[in-house]
Amino acid sequence: MSAKWPQTMEHESVGLRPLRLRDKEEWLWLRRTNEEWLGPWEATRPVEEATFVTFRQMVKNYDAEAKAGRLLPFVVTYEGRMVGQLSVSGIMLGAARSGQIGYWIGHQWAGKGIMPTAVALAMDYCFFDRDLHRIEINIRPENQPSLRIVEKLGLRDEGLRKSFLHINGAWTDHRSFALTREEVQTRMIDRLGTHRPSSM
Repeated sequence: MSAKWPQTMEHESVGLRPLRLRDKEEWLWLRRTNEEWLGPWEATRPVEEATFVTFRQMVKNYDAEAKAGRLLPFVVTYEGRMVGQLSVSGIMLGAARSGQIGYWIGHQWAGKGIMPTAVALAMDYCFFDRDLHRIEINIRPENQPSLRIVEKLGLRDEGLRKSFLHINGAWTDHRSFALTREEVQTRMIDRLGTHRPSSM
């Protein structure tokens, strides 16, 4: 794998790839059928802004930010089908060399072990190909499925951040989890052992 964009990667049935213009109908369907499922966890803006962006603009913005090295915006795929998204945002180089991972998955595929694999792939890419030093994931304390992901991957709990992000219309607390490159002896994907995503 190289550090250039676009970038794709996969492990068994799980993959990460860029969002494409031809994904529009599938992406809209996935968002529409998961509106209630994702609503409680969706980032919102505390100040009203004119923020309507077309799908085409969104894809172009993602691509521009990725090429500038500030964002890694991936679609999560399972057996070739789009099932969610994962992004590495807030990428800082220089003395920090860090980034934050955020993700969501459709309820149709939740609990199948897909997202732990996707997060492991992204972390391996950031540590071993992008030479980032620190990766952070911030999770609401009541989001048990996401807490299980960081537990499976062995991220360190760094404690509570009060009113950290505006989610679903309110400022919400988050728990912060992180790893640095020095803490990673083998690739993150190996931490999942023999667990494989289930199609059941």
